Amino acid sequence: MHKVVFHIDEPEKWDHTLSNVTNLLDYGRTNKEEYHIVVLVNGDAITGYLDERLRNAVEQFSREGVRFHACNNSMYSHQIKETQLPENVEIVSAGVADLVSLQEQGFAYVKA
Repeated sequence: MHKVVFHIDEPEKWDHTLSNVTNLLDYGRTNKEEYHIVVLVNGDAITGYLDERLRNAVEQFSREGVRFHACNNSMYSHQIKETQLPENVEIVSAGVADLVSLQEQGFAYVKA
């Protein structure tokens, strides 16, 4: 199994990241390889969780096993409450610390 964390910290990088996730999932299905994917969102990109189109994508990808993380520090600085997040988004205390932890667990890092 392959483990990958995609990191988004700029709002305009959401579409590119979700396209990369789609490509990786398709590649895995085609080549019978399993990918454990986490999308970590922090910085100004946290506002993407409020966009209806992106919320729908997050919910769809979550059904396919992709995990989404939201940085609590970024949520606080952008006045975003947990109830505003799409279902299944996991709040992490600090995005940077989450990245370190995921990399220590063997996740490959991909910067959006």
